Formats: sequence, C-alpha cells, structure tokens
Amino acid sequence: MMRCKAREHCNITTTTTTTRPRSSIRLTLLFRVGARAFKNETEVAEIFGGECRKVEGCAMRIERTNNLTFCDQVKLMAETDILATPHGAQLTNMLFMDKNSSVLEFFPKGFQELAGVGQHVYQWEAGMAGMRHQGQWQDRDGEKCPYDNNADCFSFYKDGKVGHDKDYFAKWMASVLKEVKELKLSQASQNSTEEAQGSPSPCPCN
Repeated sequence: MMRCKAREHCNITTTTTTTRPRSSIRLTLLFRVGARAFKNETEVAEIFGGECRKVEGCAMRIERTNNLTFCDQVKLMAETDILATPHGAQLTNMLFMDKNSSVLEFFPKGFQELAGVGQHVYQWEAGMAGMRHQGQWQDRDGEKCPYDNNADCFSFYKDGKVGHDKDYFAKWMASVLKEVKELKLSQASQNSTEEAQGSPSPCPCN
C-alpha cells in the first residue's frame, strides 16, 4: 500500500505500464557519502558493472544518497530490481521497490560483532515488504580497535569506510543476477499466459 501511495504522490508510472522488456534487470549501486561509504567506489562499480554486462538485459546505474529529493528516491527505487548499498538509512527506501526485488547490504569492519540485533533491521524490513534480502558482507580489513570495551569499539567502527573483495563480490552479484533473471523470465511467461487468457496482471506495487 505504501509503495503505491508514494508512487501516486510522486506521479510515477508503475512498471507494468512501461515499454521496457519484462525480463530486463535494473541494478542500482547506491553510494553513501561520509560514514560507511565504500573506500574504492570505482573498483566496486567496475566489479558489479562487469557482472551486469555479462547478463542480457541488465543495466546498472550509480546514485548517491546526498542529492535526491523524496520523489527522486521513490522513482529510483521503483526503477530498481537489485539494490546494492552499505548499511544505512537509505535502505529504508527499499519499501518503494517492486515486490521480490533484491537487496545486498555491506558493513564496515567490526560492525556485525558489536551492533547487536539492530544490524538486522533491514533484513526484517525486506521480509515484511516482500523483498529478497540477498545477504550481508562485512569488511575484515582495517585498524584494530584501540579500546577495551565494546561500546567504545562500536563507536570506533560504526562509521568506518567499507572495503571490497573482488572475487566474492563478483560471485555474489553473478548469483543474484542469475536468480533475478530466472524470476523475471518466469514472471514474464506467467504474465503472457494471463494476458492471453484475458486476466489482468497484478500491480507490482500492491
């Protein structure tokens, strides 16, 4: 309901009324600015872009969290099938994506060990919103915490930069793209059958 209301407010046409192929895949790499930004954005973009280029119908776009209005954010998510972004408030916007869209989440060193259950908030949101949370990756490289207690160490780590693992990222994205491609083809086949029978396809934002 909320995704439909937001799209209506922002005058955004749902994906069922666009002319793009139903099997196309829209990958969005959403960079953070400041806390939990990637250490090497260029390399991360090349890894994911390289995997996207291997899949027919895949297109990747790169955006940043600091230059989008509310309706810009709603439109971006409405046009995203796979969202790859570090842990942060921008992940809240996944609820504006179509159901069955995928999310990949990234953490700086030390975050998962010290953040407690709150680190799973976007996994829970994904489940409630009908998304596919495709996992988390945490950077293992970086400075060792100079403090003796967990609270101080969490403060030390929580806003750190996020590195990358070229081989892992490539295999991870390839796996997600394969799953999404298969799902898209299945949905396209089902929709074609329903249309041939005169049954309307369901609104993807419901």
